[in-house]
Amino acid sequence: MTQIDEAVSPDHLEVSWRPSAEYIERSNLKRFMDRYGLRSFQELLGWSIDDVSRFWDAVSKDLELEWYTPYQQVLDLSRGIKWPRWWTGGSFNYVHNALDKYAATATGDKLALICEGEEGQLKKLTYGQLLEETNRCANALQALGIKKGDRVGLYLPMIPEVAIAQLALGKLGAIYSPIFSGFGAEAVAARLQDCEARLLITCDGIFRRGKLVTTKEFADEAVALSPSVQKVLVVSRAGRTDTPWHAQRDVWWHDAIAGQSTEFDTARTDPEDPYMIIYTSGTTGKPKGVVHVHGGFPIKGVQDMAHMFDVQPDDTFFWLTDMGWMMGPWLVSGTLMLGATVFLYDGTPDYPAPDRIWDMIERHRISVIGIAPTVIRALMRSGDEWVHKHDRSSLRVLGSSGEPWNPVPWRWFQQVVGLGRCPIINYSGGTEVSGGIVSCTVVTPQKPTSFAGPIPGIDADVVDDAGQPVRGAVGELVVRQPWPGITRGFWRDPERYEETYWSRLPDIWVHGDWATIDQDGYWYILGRSDDTIKVAGKRLGPAEVESAAVAHGGIAEAAAIGVPDPLKGEHVVVFCVPRGGANDARLPGEVSDAITRSLGKALKPERVLLVRELPKTRSGKIMRRVIRGVYLGADTGDLSSLENPTSLDEIRTVR
Repeated sequence: MTQIDEAVSPDHLEVSWRPSAEYIERSNLKRFMDRYGLRSFQELLGWSIDDVSRFWDAVSKDLELEWYTPYQQVLDLSRGIKWPRWWTGGSFNYVHNALDKYAATATGDKLALICEGEEGQLKKLTYGQLLEETNRCANALQALGIKKGDRVGLYLPMIPEVAIAQLALGKLGAIYSPIFSGFGAEAVAARLQDCEARLLITCDGIFRRGKLVTTKEFADEAVALSPSVQKVLVVSRAGRTDTPWHAQRDVWWHDAIAGQSTEFDTARTDPEDPYMIIYTSGTTGKPKGVVHVHGGFPIKGVQDMAHMFDVQPDDTFFWLTDMGWMMGPWLVSGTLMLGATVFLYDGTPDYPAPDRIWDMIERHRISVIGIAPTVIRALMRSGDEWVHKHDRSSLRVLGSSGEPWNPVPWRWFQQVVGLGRCPIINYSGGTEVSGGIVSCTVVTPQKPTSFAGPIPGIDADVVDDAGQPVRGAVGELVVRQPWPGITRGFWRDPERYEETYWSRLPDIWVHGDWATIDQDGYWYILGRSDDTIKVAGKRLGPAEVESAAVAHGGIAEAAAIGVPDPLKGEHVVVFCVPRGGANDARLPGEVSDAITRSLGKALKPERVLLVRELPKTRSGKIMRRVIRGVYLGADTGDLSSLENPTSLDEIRTVR
């Protein structure tokens, strides 16, 4: 039997959670390790990268993935490490593994999908019902002329149709491009134009804080700028009677699927056939169209979900996200492939009251939940009483991604929300990775804000500028070997892909994050390396400054940037959001003193500026490069993923 090693740490380094025997014994990870005679998580990590082909073959078997045609070779590196081919000779469609294979089993009658709207609208579908709806949609799409390889824009909120559409497109062998439901027309058009979409699937409108957002009007503007789009399929989400309409182009969803067959023969796709192009914003230039394939993103995602988050068939899994961000497609495909229940929420996390999320946990018995640290920091401001009002006994695992943590909100999430008994699966990677590079587990101890280490199958390291491993110091997060979920490049732009990830160190993926590994082997992500501040030769991650700032009781959240300095190279400027909206003139000085006490006089901030809000993406990431660009009056790069553009006005006034 496997024995899980516990790192022994001095008290001042604080292990704040240790797995109980129950967590270990029922875990997917322990079952996997037992199967291959691996006695500890560290032994598993070594085994997983010693022979990556052997490991991923073992993952396929462990997760009981079904192949139409068995693969003959797990990994083909004949085109080099930048362009690997996986599962050669095989035939695989992820939708078969998410839906079709359950049709004639007991799973067909269990809940697959629960969707709740901000205004209280609720819909539930069993696996059997979801399969039927997906097949109707696939037939409707085919009737609209969509075929294998065609690109389709998916501009929908987190409603049942967004999951049905993505699964139907996978069945067809078409390629969908998920687009953030809060984007304006120009951002939507940029994505439709780049992938030359033939169809856009959207809705009449959505509700945010009780107000109607006229999504269809934004879609119409975007389509007018996108000549490749021939049809627009419209879901009646808001029930509008005044929806603008183009009779020769627009089709109602309910009309399109009416009378369609509930049978559809799923395409036997090659594992390397693309199924999704998902766009991410770059520091400069247009958004990057990240290409993912049937044998890539879904397999990497479901492995992370099973082995790191320990999702099992009796779980209900909710991640507060949008389909336009990586965690949306990841949530749907991975949860369904494991036979669990997906929970989608279309709305604002604190509407109509700050307890909306905790209320949904109680009512739907959600057992695994993922929330970005930025959202937790915002919900903390409302007070513990909103959490305590609700039964959270169903919670088993807490997840987080998107931003480095600060210790105070991390502890609040674990102690107040998770009652001190749930692990936080801190998870960091990216859209181009198909999930995580580093993560926590349910079988290893945790320190606040830390990671247990790389995810099995990911040959990650922290290195200096020459590519040599470093420990106890800040370095670049890199990966030395390929994995199935690696992007197959940027859509029709292979040179940009190679330049972005492979140009700095020979045959090594440089991810763009600063990281460090402490003396006990715990990993920490310190932020994007393009956010790094370098003061008098000392490399400083913004998370270090921000943690010191929010440790002050008057500060809710903070963002630190580096500003050119003729003597030091750069100096530190910190933007702080006061707790409760207070604007006490003493706060900047007090926060500056707190940061100086924490980091030393050499790193004392040049300025501490109070603002009402920080610019963020919908997924909760603070856009430090945008803050820096606005503050310096320089290029801010792509702003399409910015949720609150008015936040920039205040930064301009205080610079």
